[in-house]
Amino acid sequence: MRLASFAAASLMPVPLLAGAALWGGLWGWAALIYLTLMAAALDEVIRAAVPGAESPSDLPGADAVSVALALTHFGILALAVAALAGSWLGTVEKAALFAATAQFFGQVSNSNAHELIHRGSRTLHALGKWVYISLLFGHHSSAHPLVHHVHVATDRDPNSARRGEGFYRFFLRAWAGSFVKGFAAESARLERAGRPAWQHPYGTYIGGAVLILLIAGVLAGPMGAAWVVALGLMAQSQLMLSDYVQHYGLRRRKLQDGKTEPVSDRHSWNSPQVFTSHMMLNAPRHSDHHAHPGRRYPALRLEAEMPMLPRSLPVMATLALFPGLWKRVMNPRVDAVMAEPRPLAAE
Repeated sequence: MRLASFAAASLMPVPLLAGAALWGGLWGWAALIYLTLMAAALDEVIRAAVPGAESPSDLPGADAVSVALALTHFGILALAVAALAGSWLGTVEKAALFAATAQFFGQVSNSNAHELIHRGSRTLHALGKWVYISLLFGHHSSAHPLVHHVHVATDRDPNSARRGEGFYRFFLRAWAGSFVKGFAAESARLERAGRPAWQHPYGTYIGGAVLILLIAGVLAGPMGAAWVVALGLMAQSQLMLSDYVQHYGLRRRKLQDGKTEPVSDRHSWNSPQVFTSHMMLNAPRHSDHHAHPGRRYPALRLEAEMPMLPRSLPVMATLALFPGLWKRVMNPRVDAVMAEPRPLAAE
C-alpha cells in the first residue's frame, strides 16, 4: 500500500498536464494547484512523519514506479512543447501549462532522475541520464555522484551552499562549477580506464541536448526549441534550489590529521512532511541518501538527530528566492547545528 501512495502522489499530475496540453481550460490550473497549494495543504493535513518511528523497507516495484515516471516525463515534454509552440491554446492557458509543467519537471522528474542515476542497473541509470539530458542538464549525471557525493559539505563541492551565500550567486557558481568538475572527474576516470576520448560521457550530454533541440525544432519550429530551453532552465533552477536548501551552511570539520570528517547525518537538511516527500520520492530524506546512496527511495530513513527544515522542501525552496528572509530564518539554525558537539570517535 505504501508504494501505491508514492505512485499516486507523483503520477497524479500526469493526466492533468496531458489535459492541459490537449484541451487547455482549467486542466493546467488544476495541475499547478495540485503541485503547489494542494501539496502544501496536504502536508499540513497529513501528520508529519515522526523521525525514527517508522521501519521503511525497500518495497518491490519501486523501480517500476520510477520507470513509469521517466517514460511519462518524455511524453509530457513532447505534449507540452507541441502545445506551447502550437496555436490551439490561448495565452493564459499556455501560461498555466508552462508553469505546471515546469513545476512537475523540477519537483518530480528531477527527483526521479536522481533516483535512477543511483541505481546499479545500466538501463535504469541510462533512463535517468536521458531525463536530465532532455532538461539540458545531462552533466548532472556525472557531477552528482562523482563530485557532490564525494565532496559534499566542503568548499570543494560547488553544490554545497555556504552560510550567507544567496541562491542567485550560488546558482551561477554551482552550475558552472559542477559542469567543470564533473568533466574533470569523468576525464580522469576515462584516462584511468584507458578508454578513448570519444567515449567521454560529456559528448553524450552535449550531443543529446543538441538532438533534443533539433527534434523540437523540426517538429514544432524554432519556438519548440525555445520552449525546451525555457522548461529546462526552470527545471534546472528547481534542482539547484533543492541542492541549495538541503546543504545550506552545513560543513564537515577538518580533523587533527588534516583530513575531513566523514559525511554524517548532520551534513544535510531534511523535512518530515509526508505528502511532498511521497510526491518527490523521499528526496527530502537527504541525510540517509548521502549515507546510503544506493538505497531505494522507499527505504530512506528519517531520524531525530538529523537537521530538520522548519517547513517542507518546496516551501523552503520558495523562501530561498528571497535571500534576506532566507538568511534570517536559516542562519540561526545553521549555527545551532554546527555548534552541536560532535562524537569524539570521528577524530
